[in-house]
Amino acid sequence: MTIPDKAIDAVIVGAGFGGMYAVHRLRSMGLSVHAFEAADDVGGTWWWNCYPGARCDVESLDYCYAFDEALLHEWKWSERFATQAEVLRYANHVADRYGLRDNFTFNARVNGCIWDEDAHLWTVTTESGDRVRARFLIAATGCLSKPHRPDLPGLDDFAGNVLFTQAWPKEGYDLAGKRVGVIGTGSSGIQSIPEIARRAAHLTVFQRTANFTLPAVNRPIFPEYEAEIRADYLGHRRTILQNKAATVKQTIAESAFDLSDEEREAAYEDKWQRGGAGGIPVLFADSLTNPASNEEAANFVRRKIAEIVEDPETAESLTPRDHPIATKRICLDTDYYATFNRPNVTLVDLKKTPIERVSAGAIITANAEYPLDVLVFATGFDAMTGPLRAMNVRGSGGQALEQVWADGPRTWLGLMVAGFPNLFTVTGPGSPSVIVNMIAAIEQHVNWIADLIAHMRETGQTRAEPQEQAQEEWVDEVRRVAETTLYPLARSWYNGDNIDGKPRMFMAWLGGYPVYAQRCDEIAAAGYAGLELTA
Repeated sequence: MTIPDKAIDAVIVGAGFGGMYAVHRLRSMGLSVHAFEAADDVGGTWWWNCYPGARCDVESLDYCYAFDEALLHEWKWSERFATQAEVLRYANHVADRYGLRDNFTFNARVNGCIWDEDAHLWTVTTESGDRVRARFLIAATGCLSKPHRPDLPGLDDFAGNVLFTQAWPKEGYDLAGKRVGVIGTGSSGIQSIPEIARRAAHLTVFQRTANFTLPAVNRPIFPEYEAEIRADYLGHRRTILQNKAATVKQTIAESAFDLSDEEREAAYEDKWQRGGAGGIPVLFADSLTNPASNEEAANFVRRKIAEIVEDPETAESLTPRDHPIATKRICLDTDYYATFNRPNVTLVDLKKTPIERVSAGAIITANAEYPLDVLVFATGFDAMTGPLRAMNVRGSGGQALEQVWADGPRTWLGLMVAGFPNLFTVTGPGSPSVIVNMIAAIEQHVNWIADLIAHMRETGQTRAEPQEQAQEEWVDEVRRVAETTLYPLARSWYNGDNIDGKPRMFMAWLGGYPVYAQRCDEIAAAGYAGLELTA
């Protein structure tokens, strides 16, 4: 699309599900809109993350837009948990259906956003020299879009291929006959390791931290279940939005100790066999607040690891013992633990034998050398704040967002930041974000932003900024709610622990989707209490 040469209503950054819906929603209001995307097409995280085994961990029938009932019914998912390729096809279908690409400039990475206090406008620039001025800036940059790429001693000397799960070659990569090393056992590692093991001559997994993962039990969608959902799809959507994670309710009792030992074990076993989102850690409402209840769930999974993994030493290395279950992102897998029974798979526990350096053809640890042809980094992201800080945002008085957030992100509702007028962050830090069904959270945020903009247009306002006191109250609320749970006990990217020097701060609202959405609605109904609106 041609870059506008005059000021427009809104500029949007990102072509994932947040950016696409923001374009559609604002454009339908009659606003002039332009959007930038660093990739060469729509899809966001589903465009970038095309590594072997990449798959959604929210049930397909729930991981989709609900803004148009016709769209809900016309798209047919093939599997319970869609592959990356199928989710990307869905994103492309949405873009085609609503003509969304007409408002995007692709291959355009935003590298500057400057607020003009006199004109009440943002100036947004890209690395390729594009420049747009707009009343509103909507950052739909995704929570997991800025990769973390650790610098290992000697990495530049490695003569083989270095791959990243976050930027896997679009044309694919043939691993047949290769000696492959994977560093990282978070979600992308856990999904890709079984697939890589089936293709490679030998796979060496370098595990920094053992992680809990549960069986997905993926399968084609049961026709009778799909028919039941489609009979009242919007009603189903309203129902799941009343649940804390905005997905199908999993909780069966308030406490793990409401059941007898035998009943509790049977409930865990039933869930393990059925698999799926949420799963064992949310069967009981107190599993993430009561250490004893959490330990019951964790011990069940630990027993399963010991049953599945044949070598006792390997099983113990794979068994998490340093954090409560689900306080790091819980993963869903297909044959992850069983993969370590394969004769062509080796596990290296880096807590016991750290990596010392990389050579031209191997990784060298404290007590061994592992020859490799390919090195794969599955080392995660600078989550939630990283993509926003990378935009080089300058607000009132030229203050930099990265400086304002030097001690951790401070937002109002995870939607706006004091000192940065007319800047909106879709599923930003301080909102339910990564803890809930992301597409539900995206729709709620974009709708709230659109309603505020409509209100400002109706009342002649051109500038919206959170009050400092309202923001500080919300930051305190996010912290207080997190401290009532077990989440802060884990060293995780939820707390920023995976990035050296990043301030430790739990970055998501843990009060649940329905409570959060109601709070946002109440603020809007009260004339946007907590915001300064000026002309």
